[in-house]
Amino acid sequence: MIEENTPLTPLKGRATIESNELLDRLPPHLKQYIKPQNYEYYTPVNQSVWRFVMRKNVDYLSKVAHESYLDGLRQTGISIDEIPSMYGMNRILKEIGWAAVAVDGFIPPNAFMEFQAYKVLVIASDIRQLENIEYTPAPDIIHEGAGHAPIIASPDYAEYLRRFGEIGAKAISSAHDMEIYEAVRELSILKELPLPASPEGRGANSPSEKHLAKIEAAEKRVEELQQKEVNASEISLIRNLHWWTVEYGMVGTVENPKIYGAGLLSSIGESEWCMKNEVKKIPYSIEAAYQDFDITKPQPQLYVTPDFAYLQQVLEEFANTMAVRKGGWRGLSKLIESKQLGTIEISTGLQVSGVFSRMIRNEDNDIVYFETEGKTALAYRETEVIGHGVTRHANGFRSPLGKLKGINLAIENMGPRDLAAYNFYDGKPIEFEFDSGIHVKGMNVTGMRNLKGELMLIQFTDCTVTYKDEVLFTPADGDFDMAVGKEIVSAFAGAADYLSFDLVEHELSTLGDVVEMSDEEKELNGLYAEVRIIRENNAGVDPLSPPAADSSPLKREQLIGIFKKISKNYPNDWLLPLEIYELTRTSEILDYLKELQKRRPEIAHLIEAGLGLIHKT
Repeated sequence: MIEENTPLTPLKGRATIESNELLDRLPPHLKQYIKPQNYEYYTPVNQSVWRFVMRKNVDYLSKVAHESYLDGLRQTGISIDEIPSMYGMNRILKEIGWAAVAVDGFIPPNAFMEFQAYKVLVIASDIRQLENIEYTPAPDIIHEGAGHAPIIASPDYAEYLRRFGEIGAKAISSAHDMEIYEAVRELSILKELPLPASPEGRGANSPSEKHLAKIEAAEKRVEELQQKEVNASEISLIRNLHWWTVEYGMVGTVENPKIYGAGLLSSIGESEWCMKNEVKKIPYSIEAAYQDFDITKPQPQLYVTPDFAYLQQVLEEFANTMAVRKGGWRGLSKLIESKQLGTIEISTGLQVSGVFSRMIRNEDNDIVYFETEGKTALAYRETEVIGHGVTRHANGFRSPLGKLKGINLAIENMGPRDLAAYNFYDGKPIEFEFDSGIHVKGMNVTGMRNLKGELMLIQFTDCTVTYKDEVLFTPADGDFDMAVGKEIVSAFAGAADYLSFDLVEHELSTLGDVVEMSDEEKELNGLYAEVRIIRENNAGVDPLSPPAADSSPLKREQLIGIFKKISKNYPNDWLLPLEIYELTRTSEILDYLKELQKRRPEIAHLIEAGLGLIHKT
């Protein structure tokens, strides 16, 4: 409920985030993206935008959405009439084993996926402006809260979402992917920021024109990056799967599909468009991973899964193609190309996390040597190996791999007698050569074994490592820690142990923060607030049903007075006159709305949709 003394421009501040068991489990590098919802920042206009979209969507989606959608709205505590409180939702989501957090608009793809793996739904708390009521490029609470949240009431789908996050968080992105992410994030923030006021009016150097110029430049940058031809990365392929299922998925049969994708559930226009014959319906398969999409246009085709269980089958099929399961030189090359923090796991279970910069392969494409640059950490079973964090390996890590020359037994399989036979004595100098030709000479200090008893790390001092005519390591570089293993069995994005690195570097944007209103905006929001209070005081018992026409002469007179102010001072506003008509059903306001449809044809269909909802009651 909005109270009459509710401030329209509250003081800027950060509220304490209400937590729960699921949120407490989140690592710091994910918590950095969480921001308070700051519910008091939502304006009465924001609330009306939410209500219009939800009423329009729910009316139509009751016929075409998957059966769990309307049940999910109730289970997740999402109201048709007001923007949901994130942390009120949490108390209800807890019953189905999930949680929700408000996040800072666009977040990196791997972080988004990792939240899902923790069974936490990320919801952008910002809401689209009235002029973007049908669609916004920025994630907002309509898309996330009204699209993603309700459908997880289906247990099969909720598990698919969790598993998708678990696998997607390991997908390796390219440097190009991160460029696109940064460019799209910048564009989305610019587009959703209110247009700056200009006391001098519009002009080439006015704040509003400068802002529009920034948007144009950002759009050009995004377009240039999207048109650049690059090899598809793992994250781009799994993003396609995400798009065609989680965002734009349909379930059932090609002849009679139902909607479950959040992009369709939260869009006024696309939920209707997608059901038309012009949109091709294709049986869902792994081929969807190789079908790109254009976020700026209606989708020409959509994929239909027979049920939510089949989504899991395709996901596992795709996961079998990923470096996290295949490893090898292809996996490592993806990490090198990404230029981002990643991890390889060697056959002994030793995990090396860092920014990979180089590898050497033999004629059989086996990796015989690798390097990282900068801070690196070693781990075993996702836990940092004591003494082998970024302090010890501040300048990178390098190591040969494979078998020793002329010895059939792999180093990791050598017991104490085998090591003694080949002169591996702690505290004694040793010299040996790998099959690859890499030569190691130094003082053997000690070795470290895994839980199976296999050697996975050997420390040397006064060590020199060479390959052909190249010196790979010298005593001046310090101690040489050599990874032991025949091959790389896995490669994935991120650190093995996230606590090894300081990954908290995200700066929260001001998107969604309260903005000082002009006098005109304050007055307009005040009028919206008055109408909302009247409607809520007159509401029926069923929150899914719109209120009946108001019969109170006093309220009717008040509403007509508000309408006269709107029509005189805000002739382009269409949503509030529609809300007033809903409560009064007067011919004067109906005639005004019809005239407004002619005067503003770009929003005529929205007025028509609103009138259709009203006249159904």
